[in-house]
Amino acid sequence: MNRSMSACKRLFLTILICFSASHIEAQDKRSFKIFQFPADKIPVIDGNTADWDLVGQEYTVGMSELFDDRIDSNRHLKADPRNLDVKVKVGWVKGMNRLYFLYEAYDDYWDFSHPDLHNDIFEIVVDGDQSGGPFIAPFHPNKTLDRMDAYFSFQGVHAQNYHIFTPARDKDWAMVWGSQPWIKELPYANSACNYKFNPGEAGRLTLEFWITPFDYAGPEGPSRAVESVLTENKNIGLSWAVIDYDNVNKKDGKNNGFWNLSKERTMYGDATHLLPFKLMPLQAQYIKPIDAKWSFKFTDMERRLVSFKDESIGDIRSWKWDFGDGKTSSEQHPAHAYSKAGQYVVSLSVEGPAGRSRLSKVWDVSVK
Repeated sequence: MNRSMSACKRLFLTILICFSASHIEAQDKRSFKIFQFPADKIPVIDGNTADWDLVGQEYTVGMSELFDDRIDSNRHLKADPRNLDVKVKVGWVKGMNRLYFLYEAYDDYWDFSHPDLHNDIFEIVVDGDQSGGPFIAPFHPNKTLDRMDAYFSFQGVHAQNYHIFTPARDKDWAMVWGSQPWIKELPYANSACNYKFNPGEAGRLTLEFWITPFDYAGPEGPSRAVESVLTENKNIGLSWAVIDYDNVNKKDGKNNGFWNLSKERTMYGDATHLLPFKLMPLQAQYIKPIDAKWSFKFTDMERRLVSFKDESIGDIRSWKWDFGDGKTSSEQHPAHAYSKAGQYVVSLSVEGPAGRSRLSKVWDVSVK
């Protein structure tokens, strides 16, 4: 009988472990989308949500995607919107290396009276080029390295962690967990928050902000920094956690919830555990059916040779280039050699089933 009971227990534990592993594996495959704002509808950072009305619900990440992984007996197995309810949307603008966030939260007890890290927090971690791996001093692979040496050379350098205070009263809007606090200031970040409650009260908060992700952000400042280049259909590594305190007078450091988007709590210091977020193309309703666009580069300055590239949008059937010196071309991507120095007005006219479009650039093409 005892053998039978032991065998049953082992079988139950095996089933439980297999179920948990399959559940985690399923979570590993999650991915999310980042909305592309049209260039004429970039959100104003004022803490209001009107600029986000055009962002569909398919871009909303809510509490159903978060789980509390605190290792104690009071772990939340299911979110309770009466206690905490959070919604997050992420956006970007083509040509700008910025990530825009709208964070909306209801909490039945907002804790933000202390001047230190004890505060309700929205913790963002971003890895713009998905380089992955640890990025905080305690996780440095060289365990013989002095902790502060590791901090200044490693922490937050290839991926960044922002502890955003919700709300921030009598303190800066965020704590950058690394030796590069300059990344939370203009021109690399901006924020605004709206709320109408006091510490210990219930209420709703709206936080609007943008940050700049960096492939390299060192303690020496912006001089050597390398921004992550954001382009359509690219995936970035991103995740967040919501740290919920529910006792304004409690100073033991314990919180009532540590709600994570990633399946791994250590995402706070290891970018391997971040989730893929895709930088989506512009939605169809914001795209012109036909729109002439082009760029150029100097192929051989001594010969005054310039290569032109068509970047027009739509179903294009014909191209006509006017190089501004009396010469033209019907090629899609022509190269042209100018016979003499000058500043030229170059234009591209395109045509297709949706109509015609033309784009001129005045004196952008200048040769000597």
